[in-house]
Parts: sequence; C-alpha cells; structure tokens
Amino acid sequence: MLLTLLRAKLHRARVTHSELEYEGSCAIDGRLLNAAGIHEYEQIELYNVTNGERFTTYAIRAEEDSGVISVNGAAAHRANPGDILIICAYARLAQGEVANFKPNLVYLDENNHITRTSNAIPVQAA
Repeated sequence: MLLTLLRAKLHRARVTHSELEYEGSCAIDGRLLNAAGIHEYEQIELYNVTNGERFTTYAIRAEEDSGVISVNGAAAHRANPGDILIICAYARLAQGEVANFKPNLVYLDENNHITRTSNAIPVQAA
C-alpha cells in the first residue's frame, strides 16, 4: 500500500504578484524552493489562508533571494498580492518507509524570509 504524506511546506508565504496573462504556474524564490526541497515543475498544492481557496499548479524557479511568490495564469483568479499561502508538496511512500520519514517545513515572515525550519509540526495544547 502507498500512503500520501506531506513532503515539503512553505508556511505563510505572501503573494507578491498575481499574473493572469502568464502561462500557468507559481513562481517561487529559488532559495525557498531549495530550503523546502521543492523541485522546479513539481506539482504543488496552494492553500490560500486569506480567502480559503485551494488549488493545484506547479512550481517554477524565481530569482534567488527575490522573495517572489507569483501566482500565474488561471490560478491568478485565486490569489492576490498580499494574500497568505501555505504551499505544499506531497510524496507517495510505501508503508514501510513512513516510520522514518520527515517532511521539510519552512516558516516564513511577512517578507518571505525564512524564520525557521523544522521536520515536525508542533502539537498545540487544546
């Protein structure tokens, strides 16, 4: 059996551009891609914290250290500059691989600078 697990996450990325007249994708600062381990042209899921939209596209590499998060093409209808996104990539793993698997979690500030990284989501008390 294969299980689908969170492999990489950019948490609270801010949209810097929304380009409707552009071939579809999401341009992401190359440094952020590297930190999360997301590959160019890899399928990603975007969860818009600001408006509740959820959609799928693929990552393209923007200039390193640019802070760019540009939602392009048809997806531009689902995110505007200033919106807060959670950007995720997933992996399918055999059940035997799950026990030793850890995701790459990258947390960002309001300028898309990395504030911390982790391999586990902290459990919050109720």
